[in-house]
Amino acid sequence: MMQKETRKVSSLYVVLGCLFVTCLLISNIIAGKLISVLGMVLPAAVILFPVTYIFGDILTEVYGFKRSRLIIWTGFACNLLMAAVFMLVVALPHPDFWQSQNAYQVVLGMTPRVVAASLVAYFLGEFCNAVVLSKMKLLTRGKWLFTRTIGSTIVGEAIDTAVFITIAFAGTVAVPVLLSMMAAQYVFKVLYEIAATPLTYLAVGRVKKKEAVDTYDWDVEYNPFSLEID
Repeated sequence: MMQKETRKVSSLYVVLGCLFVTCLLISNIIAGKLISVLGMVLPAAVILFPVTYIFGDILTEVYGFKRSRLIIWTGFACNLLMAAVFMLVVALPHPDFWQSQNAYQVVLGMTPRVVAASLVAYFLGEFCNAVVLSKMKLLTRGKWLFTRTIGSTIVGEAIDTAVFITIAFAGTVAVPVLLSMMAAQYVFKVLYEIAATPLTYLAVGRVKKKEAVDTYDWDVEYNPFSLEID
């Protein structure tokens, strides 16, 4: 069983972190587009946002909670910066001859309520996902990876979906509609993770082999507000 840990931040760790943040930002940009999947009306972000949980699983499984936490905070900061810039740019005055303001505002316009919902849901969901996977790895002694990837997603996506929809839409739609939105998105995301399990296994195996790292979070304090990585 590999126990090697290193203080060096590898190029592969950086690449995985960049892919995580990129998927997060793209998901938030395309979230305003609605799609229909098997009769369910869903935001287009569901085709990509679950991938952030897959990358989160890989980061936690290979590098441990501390280094996964750093990437989660990086994603949070980038998401906040993106939302702030979008809101500023949309609010800036435009020349009379420019006819695309309404279209631009529909695509990139973010209300403070939706931004708050997105940030809070992301923060709680991703950290819960990382903590559950980390603790389950200790309990299973590194065996049965699928139990950790799926189990952590069940918890993380439940919190993310419930928090986002509640903050973003409570009081604007009827409670049955609110619950229906939660259920549809949650089921889709969990099934997505289950379907992606073989790819997650492949990615985790290759990253562990490449990095010669398989971190176990013995005696780790699961403090979400620390940026310590070693």
